[in-house]
Amino acid sequence: MEPSASPLPAPETIPDRTQAPGRLWNRNFILLWAGQTISQLGNPAFNIGAMFWLMEKTGSASLMGLVMTAASVPAILLSPFGGTFADRHSRVRIMIWSDLISGIALLVFVAAVRLRPDDTALVIPLLFAIAVILGIVRAFFGPAVSAIIPDLVPKEKLPAANSMNQLSVQASIFSGQAVGGILYKLFGASLLFFIDGISYLVAAVCTLFIPRDPRPVRAPAAAGGHPFRQFLAETAEGFRYVWAQKGQRDFLFTAALINFLATPGMVLFPFYVARYLNAGPQWYGFLISGLSVGVVVGFLGAGALRLTGAARAQGILIAMVLYPIFFGSLALWRQPLMALAAVFLGGLVTGFVNVYLITLIQASTPAELRGRVMAFLGLLTGGLMPLGMAIGGFVGDLTNKNVPLVISVCAVLALVVVFLLGFRRSSREYLAS
Repeated sequence: MEPSASPLPAPETIPDRTQAPGRLWNRNFILLWAGQTISQLGNPAFNIGAMFWLMEKTGSASLMGLVMTAASVPAILLSPFGGTFADRHSRVRIMIWSDLISGIALLVFVAAVRLRPDDTALVIPLLFAIAVILGIVRAFFGPAVSAIIPDLVPKEKLPAANSMNQLSVQASIFSGQAVGGILYKLFGASLLFFIDGISYLVAAVCTLFIPRDPRPVRAPAAAGGHPFRQFLAETAEGFRYVWAQKGQRDFLFTAALINFLATPGMVLFPFYVARYLNAGPQWYGFLISGLSVGVVVGFLGAGALRLTGAARAQGILIAMVLYPIFFGSLALWRQPLMALAAVFLGGLVTGFVNVYLITLIQASTPAELRGRVMAFLGLLTGGLMPLGMAIGGFVGDLTNKNVPLVISVCAVLALVVVFLLGFRRSSREYLAS
């Protein structure tokens, strides 16, 4: 479906020095992949350190939910502006500065935790500040990465590039969560925060060696007026483009509601592991790693099946039905191994859906709009998640951490959403197109 927005002015032709000739594993994509892999290794360490430190020091699910919300709200609300910024400026420079800011902020936080480990009046506000900083940075970093991948590899290699990029993310989460739970038990939170800070700085060094990418220059008609008004107009242009794709929009609303219903369980998951599985932090890491392994298997399965047309639509919708069933089954299990099987299967269907969705959107979006479109993808699919995180924390406290009840109710509601919205004709046609 063609967008209703007015046609874009033709950009000037500028040679793109990041473009690779004909192969997936070229120098620039390897540098991007390596940097992403290293920085992602540190993120699970920070998450485990923050969640378990808060649980031990305060015992409050509400605080855990609010920290997750503080990290997510800036990333989601500012992502459309981050997308516009990525369409105006060098995406390589955006990634470098994002990694540097994140790394320095985390190392400052490490110093505070090491010097005043029991001073919750100091460390908790600093933890919220770090969460907000990382969220703001992610709002600019995420669209830049998603937008630059099609410039680094040939078009026919784009699905493989997306699979490998997501594979590196999930493999890093798998490794980081598995090791992070053990490191937290042995050394405490400050070491995990230090690992995350160093990983960002190493990723910045990798990105430094990718040639800086000049962006297309917009025509004078689009460049007139006050710079701030122009920036807002370009952001709105990206929104109109996304909104005009009816089937894509309806499917993204389905995904947004499902993500919203998944977040209360995410917030309460440490309590589920401790109270209902009677397991320690290391099992929290193992379960999150199992989820990541499942996502990786889903990526590989999507690439191997290569579904097209109606078969692809049916496969995606079946996966979306299985998603709440697998995760909802956690309410029944009290054995860590059974819970591990459930999160693995839930991750598998998640990875299967994500590969098709990301590739469809990247391949069909003009290069000059790609940053904004990918940013709005994140906004639409994740916009309700901070609310779900906050609600999850408060509901957890109100129900005395009755995690099975919260998970089962959310799973039933997610199934209702899939059948009422996901199976609409517009969604099916988009997935089959």
